[in-house]
Amino acid sequence: MPSPTSVPTPVPALAAPAGRVHEGLVLEPRDVRFDWAGLPLHWIPDEPMATHIINVLHLLLPEGERWFVKVFKEALPMIRDEQLREEVLGFIGQEAIHAEAHQEVLDHLLGQGLDPRPYVRQIAWLFQRVLGDKPGLSAARRRENIIERVAFVAAIEHFTAFLGNWALNSPGLDRAKADPTMLDLLRWHGAEEVEHRSVAFDLMVHLDPGYARRIRGMLVSGPLLVHLWVRGARFMLAADPTLDGRLKPTWRETGRIARRGLLPDPVRSLRSGLRYLRPGYHPSQEGSSSQALGYLATSPAARAAADR
Repeated sequence: MPSPTSVPTPVPALAAPAGRVHEGLVLEPRDVRFDWAGLPLHWIPDEPMATHIINVLHLLLPEGERWFVKVFKEALPMIRDEQLREEVLGFIGQEAIHAEAHQEVLDHLLGQGLDPRPYVRQIAWLFQRVLGDKPGLSAARRRENIIERVAFVAAIEHFTAFLGNWALNSPGLDRAKADPTMLDLLRWHGAEEVEHRSVAFDLMVHLDPGYARRIRGMLVSGPLLVHLWVRGARFMLAADPTLDGRLKPTWRETGRIARRGLLPDPVRSLRSGLRYLRPGYHPSQEGSSSQALGYLATSPAARAAADR
């Protein structure tokens, strides 16, 4: 597969009132497929730590995005705006394909002797049992539970958009000769995260315009995501059969790798979370839709999907 085409320089997105940002937006689920037969275990050559820190995405996203889909399907009857309903349906379609694409990477890792299933079982328990639907609730309490989970999704989607924007603007991965198929997966997924970056937030505001809900969603989801990512990185490095447990992740080493452009900068990630807490914040202020659509027009996997 050829290397993904380079993306244009980001164009800052302009802020706009919630509910009007996506006027005319049509979210298209792209039925992409990837061939993982040639993917090396360390797909960033000689960089097992950077490889496995990014690989945590494959641990978290299949179960997480299936949960997003379930929550948004439960919220559909509560939507009173037809444009937003169409955007939510497009979001559901894209997220379902994201989950399957990352699941294929997990299956490939298992074939290479790295068994991700113990950690994935814990993630499945979290999303299905702890954050899942609660049977036996009254209609009013069930509605409140759905809105609360939508707020959690909106906060997580803020970080996936941040990561997507980073993936689209990460020349360090190209310089390091990262596997082109994995780069296309990360950038195709990242572009779609930027493309639909406002949908979860707009749904949350549609169901509850209060500021407290947004803050609570971030205060729960932000620390939880960091915790899961740190645990996931430790797990992947310990489970790698070629490392024999010799490599341990540290914040210092993560910062060093990030300065070389192989990982998102932890400080910028924190600042991104703090931006979400501003009263006037809207996700349209993150990333560039034109850049995201530009990559989707050149992505090998997305172009192949369009030709089928």
